[in-house]
Amino acid sequence: MGGAQAGEVASKMAVDSFDGGMPDGSPSEALVQIIEGANRAIHDRPRTDARTAGMGTTLTAAYVGEKEVTIAHVGDSRAYLLRGGDLIRLTHDHSLVGELVLRGKLTEEQAEMHPQRSVITRALGSEPDVEVDVHVYQAKAGDVFMLNSDGLTSMVPDERVKGILGNASSLEQAGRDLITAANDAGGRDNITVILFRVEDVDGAAAPPPGETTEYETWEGEAVDDPRQGPATPEAIASDETEAEYRRTGTMALSAVKPKAQPIEEPPPRSASPPPGARKRRRRRIPGAAIAVVIVLLIIGAALWTASRVIYFVGVDDNTGIVTIYHGLPYELPFGINLYTRDYASGVRIEQVPAARRPTFTEHKLRARDDAKNLVIELERGRLE
Repeated sequence: MGGAQAGEVASKMAVDSFDGGMPDGSPSEALVQIIEGANRAIHDRPRTDARTAGMGTTLTAAYVGEKEVTIAHVGDSRAYLLRGGDLIRLTHDHSLVGELVLRGKLTEEQAEMHPQRSVITRALGSEPDVEVDVHVYQAKAGDVFMLNSDGLTSMVPDERVKGILGNASSLEQAGRDLITAANDAGGRDNITVILFRVEDVDGAAAPPPGETTEYETWEGEAVDDPRQGPATPEAIASDETEAEYRRTGTMALSAVKPKAQPIEEPPPRSASPPPGARKRRRRRIPGAAIAVVIVLLIIGAALWTASRVIYFVGVDDNTGIVTIYHGLPYELPFGINLYTRDYASGVRIEQVPAARRPTFTEHKLRARDDAKNLVIELERGRLE
């Protein structure tokens, strides 16, 4: 926080907290663990150095995985995504005016001009504990992500940022042009800009040009689906791999051979059954049971077929992000879901006007294009 004492010390401590690499766990869990540790260190520092009393910092971090980008965020720095010529804001400002925008009391335009726009409501070091916003976004080749301090966006409107990003000859040039634009507009605060482009999603696993696979992302580019794969009856998953599947949608299966059983010598055959012995009769499966099994198989096949071609729009329970799902909005016993996450938007449900929220919570079944167009309109702010 540039206006507070020793803000540069707090920000350096936050950056240094990432030097040890990512701890065990999912990217989301790892980022939260690092940031919570940085918050405690910054909050406790004044106990040994009174000159740092009251210091704090904002933080926005990105972890780039094979198919997804995980964003962790505290404060009023921001993360953006440039995709297909559209600039999508991925984070919500933890500031006084940001909260007013979220409640519908201010528009984004009014917030940019508000005299208290620099008053933040959440930062590292302010309290012993901190709440970290974490969102996971499906990556697409060509995506450009930008992390920046408010020294950029308080000086340069989003539309101008989009134009600079779209017209620059390189990311390095785009970064320099953005900083120049912020300085030319007054440069009243420190200006930090980080840009990176996703060049290839899933690297060598991506199919050659012209080939398709059974799985497509919501905008149609073919990629391998890590959630699909052969699972033989001999394949089992440990508790750890099941937990990994719940977090990431992928599971590593290990083929396990049945345990060897001791071989017992068969009893000698007798020419005739012993006295009193009765013949064993084969058990017959009732015809009704066969009919029930056939009906269940038909229903299962119908549900599986429907899940391949149907989409719906819902809200991620963990993040509150409006998300497109592939399949049917039903959960079966034993933790079996008839849907998979297809695309996470850049909009949280609380940012949607109250009158339109049922559109994203009623789980209406849709065609792929219908779901896609609805979310695009939402991300572009065109949903009335």
